[in-house]
Amino acid sequence: MRTPTVPALGVGVGLRAPHYRQFLEQLPRVGWLEVHTENYLSRSGWDWHVLRQLRRDYPFSLHGVGLGLGSARGFSETHLERVQALVDAVEPVLVSEHLCWSALHDRHLNDLLPLTLNGAALALLCERVGRVQDVLGRQILLENVSAYVRFRADTMSEAAFLAEVSRRTGCGLLLDVNNLYVNQCNHGEDALAAIAALPVGSVAEIHLAGHLATPHALIDHHGARVAPPVWDLYRAALARFGQIPTAIEWDTDIPALDVLLAEADRAAAIAASFAPPPATPAAPAALACAVVADETLAEAQHDFGQAMIDARREPRMLDAIQPGLLACGIGIYRGNLVGAWNKALSAAYPVIRQLVGDDFFEGLARFYGKGHPSREADLNRFGEHFAAFLADFEPVAGFPYLPDMARLEWSLHQAYYAPDTPAQGAARLAGLTPEQLEARCFKLHPACTLHASAWATVQLWLAHQPGGPAFPEQMAIDSRALVTRPGWQTRLVPLAQDAYAALASLAAGEDFGKALDAAFAVDEAFDVGAHLKQWFELEIFSCIHTGAG
Repeated sequence: MRTPTVPALGVGVGLRAPHYRQFLEQLPRVGWLEVHTENYLSRSGWDWHVLRQLRRDYPFSLHGVGLGLGSARGFSETHLERVQALVDAVEPVLVSEHLCWSALHDRHLNDLLPLTLNGAALALLCERVGRVQDVLGRQILLENVSAYVRFRADTMSEAAFLAEVSRRTGCGLLLDVNNLYVNQCNHGEDALAAIAALPVGSVAEIHLAGHLATPHALIDHHGARVAPPVWDLYRAALARFGQIPTAIEWDTDIPALDVLLAEADRAAAIAASFAPPPATPAAPAALACAVVADETLAEAQHDFGQAMIDARREPRMLDAIQPGLLACGIGIYRGNLVGAWNKALSAAYPVIRQLVGDDFFEGLARFYGKGHPSREADLNRFGEHFAAFLADFEPVAGFPYLPDMARLEWSLHQAYYAPDTPAQGAARLAGLTPEQLEARCFKLHPACTLHASAWATVQLWLAHQPGGPAFPEQMAIDSRALVTRPGWQTRLVPLAQDAYAALASLAAGEDFGKALDAAFAVDEAFDVGAHLKQWFELEIFSCIHTGAG
């Protein structure tokens, strides 16, 4: 494997959902776009549609946050396979990951956790980077991270560690200068010395972002403009490495697109006065090999993860962590963990959050996360067991409809990420006799789910939507609905009992004739033509075939 020449991309920005529409309609002038790999692993739905559309007009970079290359236990080959499939589909100009770990053997912690910077971790990282590059068939970039603790077992600086990984594996480096500044302020490290320690030709991308100043530490929250000292470090990096492709990251409190593009324009103006990057030397081959993690490293990560989950276990880490941010460092990671749980569940269950209130919902997320830990880097799957959790959670026993509301919201969440299977149109029925029509089986689209509840969950959900109906006067009324996704828009369609009976029959694999029998058994006035017309408009069928196949 040879390290490719650094592409002349200029300055790009992170593509985030609030800006999708403007990018699609206006195609603003920017050098390239970067997306988080884990947001597109399903390769379906609206996010994937937007990426494919914009891929025609912009170079893309895939920036991963979930491989956890330094995880002594819990590294997921399945996740790597999903990343490979996405890389093959997108053909990005750059692929990057982080110098971190993120998984234990029984759970994923969904954060960029700090590595012990010693020989054991170096050996593991080099083997993992080699493995990933061999699977992807290309070079990856490795990014330095903001760290809120440092370990007594560290034997080298982060910059020296990265330089050695690059030398041994041929990977490139993604230099986040905001992270350098955060670590300088939090740990007294020298950001300029770190830049000087990285070999010329090793850095293939630069990140710029804002940070948050708190009384205890600087937090790399990607929710503000780039700070003046970070701009100064950017100039120092360009002076050493040349005009490296640069991305502006902004992930929280996302501003208007004009603000983001103004930051990109400022970076481009600064970069314009620096020379192109030097030629990149050939890199050594990176061979895949079995990864055998050092037991001491695995134990240290286990203890750190347990301290994140349970503050009572934090004292066990006292001898492992360097003085400094010890008082709050693990607490920052613990807050990040609960925040990730809360964010993921809030995205999947917005109505339940409104029903119980923000503070109570955060408590639910905390209890749920401890009892049902995340098993993978893709947090879109994290809330799968929330309905069962609510059914057994005594503090919400006075709200017996909440588990059914959770089932409904999870169906809507899954519909958003369902495969992009083409829908069958009404033309598929052209020329069929009534007997032939009744013999056909109608397979529901993967985005479609039927919902039935003994509570007025459908009406309550609709009442929480903009322009929705009034809140139900009582909850002890049954309700039924169809969840579907026509034209990329997830929808909830209330169903009468007869229509629900027909669709339930079709979902069970029975033919259209039996579905009609089920509907007519409920209401002899069931309007076949009107319902078929509505169902085709809602794009709910993916296949229409004879009962034989």
